[in-house]
This record gives sequence, C-alpha cells and structure tokens, in this order.
Amino acid sequence: MSAHSSFLLFFILHSLQFLSSSTPCNAIKKSNPNNLQYPCTPPYDSYLFCNTSNPIKTRSESLISLLTIDEKIQQLSNNVSSIPRLGIPPYEWWSESLHGLATNGPGITFSGAIKSATSFPQVILTAAAFNRTLWAEIASAIAVEARAMYNTGQAGLTFWAPNINIFRDPRWGRGQETPGEDPMVAAAYAIEYVRAFQGQYKRISRRNKHGFLQRRVLKNDNGSDRLMLSACCKHFTAYDLEKWGQFTRYNFNAVVTDQDMADTYQPPFRSCIQQGKASCLMCSYNRVNGIPACANHDLLQKARTEWGFRGYITSDCDAVATIYEDQKYTKTPEDAVASALKAGTDINCGTYMLRHTKSAFEKGKVSEGDIDRALFNLFSVQLRLGLFDGAPARNRFRNLGPQDVCNSEHEKLALEAARQGIVLLKNDQKYLPLHKHSISSLAIIGPLANSTNLGGGYTGVPCELKSILEGFQEHVENIYYAAGCKDIPCNSSSSFAEALSIAREAEYVIVVAGLDLSQETEDLDRYSLLLPGHQTELVTAVASLSRKPLILVLTGGGPIDVSFADGDPRIASILWIGYPGETGGRALSDIIFGHYNPGGRLPMTWYPESFTNVPMNDMNMRADPSRNYPGRTYRFYTGERLYGFGYGLSYTSFTYKIIAAPSKLSLRGFIKAEPQMSMLSERSNAVDYILIDEMEYCNSLRFHVQISVTNNGDMDGSQVVLLFSRVSKSFKGSPERQLIGFERVHTPSRGIVATSFYVYPCEHLSIADEHGNRILPMGDHILILEDIEHAVSIET
Repeated sequence: MSAHSSFLLFFILHSLQFLSSSTPCNAIKKSNPNNLQYPCTPPYDSYLFCNTSNPIKTRSESLISLLTIDEKIQQLSNNVSSIPRLGIPPYEWWSESLHGLATNGPGITFSGAIKSATSFPQVILTAAAFNRTLWAEIASAIAVEARAMYNTGQAGLTFWAPNINIFRDPRWGRGQETPGEDPMVAAAYAIEYVRAFQGQYKRISRRNKHGFLQRRVLKNDNGSDRLMLSACCKHFTAYDLEKWGQFTRYNFNAVVTDQDMADTYQPPFRSCIQQGKASCLMCSYNRVNGIPACANHDLLQKARTEWGFRGYITSDCDAVATIYEDQKYTKTPEDAVASALKAGTDINCGTYMLRHTKSAFEKGKVSEGDIDRALFNLFSVQLRLGLFDGAPARNRFRNLGPQDVCNSEHEKLALEAARQGIVLLKNDQKYLPLHKHSISSLAIIGPLANSTNLGGGYTGVPCELKSILEGFQEHVENIYYAAGCKDIPCNSSSSFAEALSIAREAEYVIVVAGLDLSQETEDLDRYSLLLPGHQTELVTAVASLSRKPLILVLTGGGPIDVSFADGDPRIASILWIGYPGETGGRALSDIIFGHYNPGGRLPMTWYPESFTNVPMNDMNMRADPSRNYPGRTYRFYTGERLYGFGYGLSYTSFTYKIIAAPSKLSLRGFIKAEPQMSMLSERSNAVDYILIDEMEYCNSLRFHVQISVTNNGDMDGSQVVLLFSRVSKSFKGSPERQLIGFERVHTPSRGIVATSFYVYPCEHLSIADEHGNRILPMGDHILILEDIEHAVSIET
C-alpha cells in the first residue's frame, strides 16, 4: 500500500471513529438540524478565553494554558476532536470555496436544509473578465452562502481558497483554478477575493443603467480585526506540476532562481498577505530549491516577519507525510513532524501530526513551545471568527440561511461573470452575432454540448443544472443535437455519422469541443495541447459538410492548439468558454445571438503544440537561447504563439488615446541623502538603476495616466484596457513587457469613455535583478496601450 493510500485509510477510520463518538459542529443533526454546538455556552462560559472583552492574544494564551499535551496534539489536524471538559466541540478546518462552495473538503455537506449552492465560473474564466469589482462581488456572494451553510450546520468557517499560483505551463491540470499567468493579475485577484470573502469589505453594489458592474469604492469594515470567514492563499510556493513523466507533485523539487522567485512566484502571495490580509496560508507539496515547502523555515517565516502575515499556516493534505515518505528529506516520521512545526506549519491536513507528534515530543524533537506557537495561530483565527463567543445570538451574520443561497441575485451574478469572461478568438467577416429570428435550424454537436458538468474542478452541487444545448433551446425552436464523440477523450470516430447528418441538414452549426476533467485536473497534467482523440477530425469533418461556416466553442481551462481552426475559412468563429458554471449555456447563447457583446481577454498565452517539447519541470521563466529554451508566459516567451495574453475580440471596434501622461519623472527627494555604493549602478558616469529597498517614500512616488476609449461601432460593449510597460535599456532578464494596469470599462455605441491609472514606479516599473533585488532602471520606460507607445524618462 502506498503512503497516500495508507494515509487515506487511516483518515477514513479516524473520521468514522470521530463521527461515532461526537457530533461535529459542522455536521447537521438529522433529528434537530438547528441544535448546533458552540464553545463558551453555559456552563462553560466562565473561562477567560470566553470573555469577549479581552484581547485575542490574551484569550488564545488562556485557552492554550488549560490544555494537556495530548489535547494540544489533537488540535494539529484539520479534523479536530472535542474537549468535553472545557465544553469545546470538534471542528473541521477543511472547507472549499474556490468558485462556489465545493464538496472536495469534508467541512461541507449538502445533505441538510441547503441542498445546493451557486456555481460560479471556474476562476480562469472569471479572471478573463479583468474586472476587480466582479471578483469581489463573487467572493462576497460565496461568503454569504458559506455563512448561511455554517448557520445550518453544513459548513465550517475556514475555507482553503483562492489558488493563486502562476499558470506557468499550459499543460498544468490545475491552471484552470488560477487567475492566469500574470503575477499582477493573480495578486489583484487574491486581494479582491480574500478581503471580500473575509468580510473586510462592505458589500456595495453599483451598476450603471446597462446593468454593468462598475468598479466600487470598497470600504473596510471599521478597521475591525474580526472575520466573517477565513480565506487561505495557496499553494505556497512555486507549485504548478501534478504528474508529468517521473515527476509528481509529491516528489518534485522546484528549482527556482532568486530572480524568478522575486518577480513571478512570490508577488501574488505577498499581495494576498499584505493587501488582502489573508488569515491562512497553505504550504505546498513540492520542495523549493531542495527544501519541502512545509519544512522551509526561511520561506514560511518570511511571510510573517517581512510581509506581516497574521494567521495560521496549514499544510496541503498529506504534505507533512510527503516530507518523509516521498521526498526522503528526513530520516523518521518524527523528524518530518518536527521540521514542519519548527518551520512554521501550524496544522496538518491529514493525520500525520496526530500519529507522530507525541513520539517526537517524547524524543525531544519537538518542544511544547513549538506546539503552543502553532496553537496560538490556530486559536487566534478561530477567536477572530467568533467561534468562542458563545451562541451566536448577537452575531451579525446569524440571520443568513437557506433564503440567501441560490437566490436570484447570485444567479444573475454567475450569469454576468460567465458573459464577461467568455473570449471571442475568431470572427471572420463579422459572422457573429447571429440573428435568431432569421435562423431556420441549428445543429449543436459535441460531447459536452448536452452536459451539465461545466464547473471544472472544486465544484459543489449547482443550484440549477442546465446544459449548453438547453441554453440554445430557449432561443431557437428547431434544434438538432448529436454528441459526435461518446465522451471528451473521443477515442473513436464511430459516432460521427449522426453528427455529420445533422450538419448537412441544419442552416447553422455549432461544435462544442475541448477539455473536461478527464483531461486536466488535480493530480493530472496534459501531455498534448491538441484537442483530445478524434475531436479535431470531428470538427474538420463537420466543417466540410455544413452549409455555412461553423462556430467552434472550446471548453476547458488550459490553452488548446486549434491553429487548424484559426486558419480554416470554413470555421468562421471561435469562442473560449472555459468552465462557465451553472449559467454557461445561457451566457454562451446570449453572446452568440448578440444579447451580450463579448469582452473577455485571455489571462494566459495559447502556445502551439511544439511547446510540449519544453520540459514541464523546468521552472525558469526567462528564455535561454544557449539551450533552445523559449521562456514562459507573455513576459518572457520568445517563441510562436497562437493567441497572446490579453487577446480577445468584440462585436465592435475600439480606439485608444493617451490623454495625459508625463514625459519625465524626477526622483529628487526620493533618494537617500547619502546613498550607499550598492544603491546606484553607474555606467559611463550615468546612473543605470536604483535599488528599491534603499529608496525613501516609494509609496508617494507616482504619476497619472489618463486614457480615452472610443467605441466605433453600433453596439454597446465593455472593453478591457490593458496598460503595459517595458524598459528601453537592456537588463539581463528584464521582461519583454509587463502589465502595470488594467480596467474594464463600459463604452456605449459611438461613445467615448475616459479611464485612468496611477502608476507607482517602485512597484510597476521596477524589475528583479539576478539576485532577486527590485531595481528601478533609469532612463526611458515605454508605456504600451494596444499599438500606442509613450516614453516616460526617469531621472535622478
């Protein structure tokens, strides 16, 4: 039996024993579903840790002081046992909320009063909207449904989302869960999700007359330290490989340069902690430069000491076991537990700490102080969540219940998210939109066309199950349907006949092709970027027989090499819909029939199949011509691409103009009076760059860029404005360009809308040197807005 199989068996047996001995506070009592258990209720409410007038620190330390060593060790698992003598019920830390409440973790059940929850689009599609307000709205809606489920005993208060790893390689099975390949976008998503989900923003909905979500001024909840829920930034860090060749996520050693760590892998986590104020951090399975992430003291403590992290650190599930059993980093299980606790891992998802911490303690490998430090972080978060405040009679979320889950407002938000994210990749001769009233018949072909499984990984029980086919049946009366392939792997062409037959009959044809979780998911990476099996053959066969050029719809979170379709005039339009969630069918039909103007942009590069020659285990971001290594993501990739980062079409056309931006920026007054020799690099008596860490008042150094967007067409539309920059001078490893600002703006037909960006040079125009230091190059920085360039010269 493998290490992971033995862990799973132990976990199941432990859980069954746990459930038989007591009722967890996240499990519903069938006889009395509202009879939930809470700590600090009479007669157990006189303890110091129950007194809400005391500081969190005092209460946490008081609770720890009352526990025996065995009781303390029982707290080091996600599935925590009760402490009857103190009136503390059991607790399950592991709940999932990536794009809606999911069934992946044991903390959520749909067997109570609430039978389903809103299934929003998978994160990669939501990211394609490039809309911070939308991201915050979704996180806030998920939080409301999560608190409602907690109130009915069907969920915990601690959730392990979002996934903010960089989508480095197009084959990664979990790239779909992330906001894409750009560290700035991932960081922005993390901030919006975490703050909204934890209740640190008040919910303020503002929509214009078109119903388009405009950016809000989100307000902090009176500076309170209290949390509505706890969000978790994962997976820390450089985790983006599941199973490729001999490498698995359990044994993989991510060799990362200081330069790549500084400007690619770490920025989303730093922002998630510093600006998002995340209360949880999850360390990943993999090693980072030889050291398991969950045993990497320098890595984990940097989050606390340099970034100001206040929360608990959990291992990914079974990640403490892998330190010994897969990575052979330690000589014994006790050493693995000790290395994780001493590094800063506070809780182990799984049972490894439960089984081996007592032995490690008795052998002197772990001190009681190590355990107490972990418990302090754990209890502090639970106290901030109000878990030890007694019965929640005064809790401001107490009235949330079934009526707040799957409501019409959340359904509308899910629909809007799918519509905003869908990307139009090709539209020859303005083939789309179609006019449904003039369509005599429509054929819809493809193995996912009639599927309701459109959520992607980490999906729960959707409120409403509707397929793409059903979405079109609401618009067109005469519809034909054929699967073409019996499933997504499409290993046979034996089912083509019916698909080809209806393609001949129908006036218009839509083929739904692409990926599902049989091709890409957790623990499963792809080896090819082509459509699976005989799908390409199906598309080309249908295109050769259809009466008019067909419309190709692509599902899946990872890039697909559809260059055959992009260059085929018989395929007029291509749309990417990712995993659009429960409203995906309606969103797609709304776009195809022109009820909604597509405005999504790709949050990741789409590579040709030849990219699969690049070793997936190579973590280097920068290109290296000496070994024919092309680099990764739009920032460093030097090879051919099918569609670039930020690509996306609309039914109308837009033009841009930079209305105002400075030509020069002086750093006088921002440089220390007596700069160190390390601070300035001189070349021919000219200052080449300045070290960011040695500048003063960086947050005050900024300039304003004003932009106008003109809609030249007859259709209203929302347009994503992307502002990039590049350094004019040559610095080793500097990006080809990097995103420094994005905004989604609604522009009426023939109208002009102004938007603006504040550019902070220390943050946006700096780059990482070979040692991982942030440097601000002197001289010209080129601002790039579509095909417009503007130079800003930075001078000392």
